[in-house]
Amino acid sequence: MKKKSYLIGGLLSALGIGGLGYFITNTFLYLPKKDEKSVRSREIDALRLIQEEYDALPKKEVYIPSPYGYDLNAVFVTPHPHKRYMIFAHGVTENKLNSIKYMNLFIKKGFNAIIYDHRRHGKSGGKSTSYGYYEKFDLKAVVDELILREGENVYFGIHGESMGAATILLYGGSVEDRADFYIADCPYSDFGEQLAYRMSVELKIPAGFLLPLVNRTLKFREGYSLKDLSPVSVIGNIRKPVLFIHSMEDDYILPKMTEDLFHMKQGPKMMHLDFRGTHAQSYNEDPEKYEGVVQQFLDEVVDHGKEAE
Repeated sequence: MKKKSYLIGGLLSALGIGGLGYFITNTFLYLPKKDEKSVRSREIDALRLIQEEYDALPKKEVYIPSPYGYDLNAVFVTPHPHKRYMIFAHGVTENKLNSIKYMNLFIKKGFNAIIYDHRRHGKSGGKSTSYGYYEKFDLKAVVDELILREGENVYFGIHGESMGAATILLYGGSVEDRADFYIADCPYSDFGEQLAYRMSVELKIPAGFLLPLVNRTLKFREGYSLKDLSPVSVIGNIRKPVLFIHSMEDDYILPKMTEDLFHMKQGPKMMHLDFRGTHAQSYNEDPEKYEGVVQQFLDEVVDHGKEAE
C-alpha cells in the first residue's frame, strides 16, 4: 500500500512539474497581442502615423508564403523608382503598423520599404510566437520575395525592434548575411537569459532551476530549445554593418544585452545607448536624435565601408 502511495505521489509530482513547464511556455508562446485598431489609434494619437499621408503612398499589400505553411502579410511601399529598400521587423505583441514611424524615417532618406506582420501577429498566419526561431526563416521569405521582384542587385537594410531586432540578428547570423546593413533596436542577446530575468522580476523567484524544465517542455512542444534563441551565439557570423540602439533606462530588456552583442560583433558596427525612455521607446522619446544616429551610421559605417571595398 505504501509503495502504491509513493507511485501515486511521484506521478502527481511529475504532473505538477510538467504542468508548470506547460504553463510557463504557454505564457510566452501565446502572449496576448495588440489588435490592429488599437495600434493604429495609438500611433495616430501620437502623430507617428498620419493616415492621409500613409494612404497617399504608392504601395501594394501582398501575402508571402512562409516555409511553415502559412502566409505572411506584407506591404511593399514604393515612393522611389530605384532599388533601395528597408525591411522592418516589429516586436512581440505589435504588428506592422508599429513599423510605420521607422518606415517614414527611411522614406525621407530615399528608401522604399517593406513592413510585415510576424507569424501569429496582425494578418499573418502561424500558431505561436517563437522569438526568432521560425521568424528568422519567415524574414528570409520576405527577403526572397524582395529579390524576386527587384533582382539580385537590390540594395537593402533590415531594421528590427525588440523581438524583431533579435530576429534580424538570428537571420543574419544563422540563415544568411544577405542584407547590406542591420539596425537592431533593444534586442535580447539570449532569450533564455531574458526569460530568467523576467521570471526573477515578475515571479520573484530564482529562475535557474526552472529553465531546464522550460527548455525540455519547449523542445517537446515546439521542436526547438532556448539555445536556438541566442543572437549572441551567432552574431560573430555577421560581417555586414550593424547599428545597435538601446536606452539605458530600459528595465525590460537590459541594455547590457546590447553591449554584449556589440562586443561579440566582428567587423563594421556602431552602438548608441544614450536614449531616454523605457523599452522600445528610443524613437518615440526623441525621433530627431534617433534619425541623427541612423544618419551617422549610414554615413560613417555603411557608406564608408562601401568606399573601402
